Amino acid sequence: MSHVFGFSDPIELFRHWLMDAEKSEPNDPNAMTVATVDGDGRPSARIVLLRGFDAEGFSFFTNYQSRKGADIAANPHGAICIHWKSIRRQIRAHGRIIKLDDKASDEYFYARHPESQLGAWASQQSQVLDSRETMEKRMEELRIQYQGREIPRPKHWGGYKLIAADIEFWHERPHRLHDRELFVRDGHGWRANRLYP
Repeated sequence: MSHVFGFSDPIELFRHWLMDAEKSEPNDPNAMTVATVDGDGRPSARIVLLRGFDAEGFSFFTNYQSRKGADIAANPHGAICIHWKSIRRQIRAHGRIIKLDDKASDEYFYARHPESQLGAWASQQSQVLDSRETMEKRMEELRIQYQGREIPRPKHWGGYKLIAADIEFWHERPHRLHDRELFVRDGHGWRANRLYP
């Protein structure tokens, strides 16, 4: 079949669309929604930043003890959605979410600003916080504790990757007659189909 957007490899198509978005999106062209489901089947979605992608899928980093971390531990299936309003494009993917290995988590953590590194220690993400002052006090204590020293990566913080089973590309067209192409993983390659809008 002829491909809707001219690419047989969805990862290469994603790379091109992301480069287009980086030229036109004013803030965070790598922002994406990550949707998870807890052990009781209740869904939850939030915006995170895409921090890497490859032939397997899409990576992000967070506190493992956050709500999304608890959801993934209970049910490792999830979805992502990226919408670039300025170029009228959207990408969705579904699949299994796995933890990245320590090496990948360390590499990203040590590339972060030291304040962000301290923040990974200071924030008990998704837990109740009595006041902002409590968190700011914790940050100041951590600055003193690690002054002049390397800040270690917390064991409760690291990366995940959504291993894409399918990736859908959507491009807005007039009168809601949009272009859509769905790539489904098929062995070591991909099977593609145009979808009705």
